[in-house]
Amino acid sequence: MTLRRRQFLHLTLGGAVVFCVTSTGATAEAYPTRPARIIVGFAPATGADILARLIGQWLSERLGQQFFIENRPGAGTNIATEAVVRSLPDGYTLLAISPANAINATRYANLNFNFIQDIAPIASIMRTPNVMVVNPSVPAKSVPEFIAYAKANPGKISFASAGNGSGSHMAGELFKMMAGVDIVHVPYRGGGPALTDLLAGQVQLMFPGTTASISYIRAGTVRPLAITTAKRSELLPEIPTVGEFLSGYESSLLDGIGAPKNTPIEIIDRLNKEINAGLIDPNLSGRLTALGGTVLPGSPADYSRLIADETAKWAKVVKFANLKPI
Repeated sequence: MTLRRRQFLHLTLGGAVVFCVTSTGATAEAYPTRPARIIVGFAPATGADILARLIGQWLSERLGQQFFIENRPGAGTNIATEAVVRSLPDGYTLLAISPANAINATRYANLNFNFIQDIAPIASIMRTPNVMVVNPSVPAKSVPEFIAYAKANPGKISFASAGNGSGSHMAGELFKMMAGVDIVHVPYRGGGPALTDLLAGQVQLMFPGTTASISYIRAGTVRPLAITTAKRSELLPEIPTVGEFLSGYESSLLDGIGAPKNTPIEIIDRLNKEINAGLIDPNLSGRLTALGGTVLPGSPADYSRLIADETAKWAKVVKFANLKPI
């Protein structure tokens, strides 16, 4: 009797294992069978939102199911990130990853998640530079001239940002750290008001994204000194990089897509394959590069390494800038 019972349990458990494996494989192979959502930690019409909508539209067309965008702004994107972390790891809730995720890992002291451990990178999308721009009243016409000007006027030059911990803020703090200059940070509630005051001469320096600043650059109402990425921008090829004068300087807006940890690797690989196909498609890649960045195809492992590098870099800058944990 005991032997028969053991044989029954063995066969039952073995069958359960086979069922689970088969079920997971079948689910991944059929994915997606219903609409999915991409959660964005910013308001509509922001850069991250625009990117997510372009990728969502591409995935909808390629995979035959709608990939809806759900905006959950607040707490520096932490509300959106936590919503994804706590979602089922089934590929139907994705995260629009932005530079804020790498910065927040150090800036926030009591997060309810560990971004690197709890989010599975799927695919990088694009790297977008900031532009180091000054009001035309500033006499410097190059990065070396600006550094000399700042060192001759310590504490008298202000640089604006879209807010504490924003990409434009961190680009400026990294510049301060590497150039050894004493310039004063002035945070604003968004990039628009910051640019308005830069144009008016209330502040002298800013590191906005190319999308926000390119019209002012072309109109000559701000003076570009340098691009913040390691390579020159195809959109503004005549502008040098900061790194040409400060070796190793690199600051950019790195965007991509992630999922909750434990999402089946087959689903991650499927999404990675389709997103990469979009990044080499002339129509989609053209729309992305028109925003001022460079598309960044690669594997989930490639993206994971990029995220780790960004997190480590910004941790040093957060410490240097003495940004108090929130």
